[in-house]
Amino acid sequence: MHLPNLKEARIRTKNEVEYVYLDNKNSQEFSNKKYYLKTYGCQMNVHDSEEIAARLESLGFTKTTKLEDADIVILNTCAIRENAHDKVFGFLGRCKHLKREKPELLIGLCGCMAQEESVIAEIKEHHPYIDIIFGTHNIHELQQLILENKHQQEINVYSYEGKVFENIPYTRESQYKAWVNIQYGCDKFCTYCIVPYTRGKQRSRKSSEIIKEVKELVAKGYQEVTLLGQNVNAYGKELPDELSFAELLEAVSKTGIARVRFVTSHPWDFTDEMIATIAKYENIMPYIHLPLQSGSDRILKLMGRRYTQKEYLELFHKIKEQIPNVAVTTDIIVGFPNETEEDFNETLKVVNKCQFDGAFTFIYSPREGTPAAKMVDTISLAEKEQRLAKLNEIVNKYSRLNNEKYLNKKVPVLIEGINKKDPNKVFGYTDTMKLVNVKGSKDLIGQIVDVTITDAKSFSLDGEI
Repeated sequence: MHLPNLKEARIRTKNEVEYVYLDNKNSQEFSNKKYYLKTYGCQMNVHDSEEIAARLESLGFTKTTKLEDADIVILNTCAIRENAHDKVFGFLGRCKHLKREKPELLIGLCGCMAQEESVIAEIKEHHPYIDIIFGTHNIHELQQLILENKHQQEINVYSYEGKVFENIPYTRESQYKAWVNIQYGCDKFCTYCIVPYTRGKQRSRKSSEIIKEVKELVAKGYQEVTLLGQNVNAYGKELPDELSFAELLEAVSKTGIARVRFVTSHPWDFTDEMIATIAKYENIMPYIHLPLQSGSDRILKLMGRRYTQKEYLELFHKIKEQIPNVAVTTDIIVGFPNETEEDFNETLKVVNKCQFDGAFTFIYSPREGTPAAKMVDTISLAEKEQRLAKLNEIVNKYSRLNNEKYLNKKVPVLIEGINKKDPNKVFGYTDTMKLVNVKGSKDLIGQIVDVTITDAKSFSLDGEI
């Protein structure tokens, strides 16, 4: 079925170009209707929600922040950890209750959870009130799913393997900083990670399309772009004659954008060329998120991480030595199946050597369908929680010490919004991704201003303009 008055956008698959209908700016069928969109999970999910919002608005929907006012509710879900699963189904209980009061309410569930077979089975059996279920590969079909839905459960989670969508519409959350996808999926298949199964194998966009998108953002006055992918430094490896990630970084920096960031990096693919490029260009921010996951060689091998503690430390110190004033943050999992006290102490050893600017720390959560979920786990939850608390105490100590280095220094801050606790303050981020709160008016939002740091805490800085 082809929808009327739709703008065509390309899908690249190998060397061919196909066309699908992506946008419907002329539609007013839902002009008096409202949508409520709730997002769980990573930056990729946040950016996916910007596309979902654009597609809903193209049909005439307007956004609401009040669930009870919605005519359609979309939950964009995460599958990384068990608590995300629990939160989604807890919120769906509220939606079910609301649908009893508003029978015409449409309820949609999408994202990584929608790609899990066990979740689909659970939805079919226990949640018939959910009208639309679509996967990470099927966002472009949302308008059609809405127009055709007759309040009968419809599931669209099939994959477009190898295909990359271009000219995607977005309703961006910010007018000053933007996410720019450079790839989709991942080929690493770490044994604990569900992403390759929910988002598919790695698929990179053409560098020419990425540069075109960044130039359009510069023309609109954007100050910052973040290049987004599950493993950005593997960018382009599956495409013949494409730029390396270091070359792409250089090309993006030359567009004139004030700030360039990227997430997330895998240590296995972090090259000397990348380090040299980051060090060379002032508008590539000196901030790197470099997931460690574990400091134990035995656990790293069980995780399928493809590097050793020694190799990680060599890379870390090379980054610190060659990129001036760089800040490095990380991810760490505790309680991976059969992690011993000795394994955990190896992780603490790396943390003490690296003294990270910050870390996202987690207790291991088994995800059905991954190899690690089949491993026998002999560690009690109490022991895992003790290890996490000990790790967090050390991580927070180094976070505060790193923040204290900024005291009385003048740093550039991109002001992003008004402080929720104090309307007389605004907040923003330094080039090294430090959160800064300063006294100032909303007129500063969207500007990069010099701020003198007056106070340092574990997770933020205070300053004066």
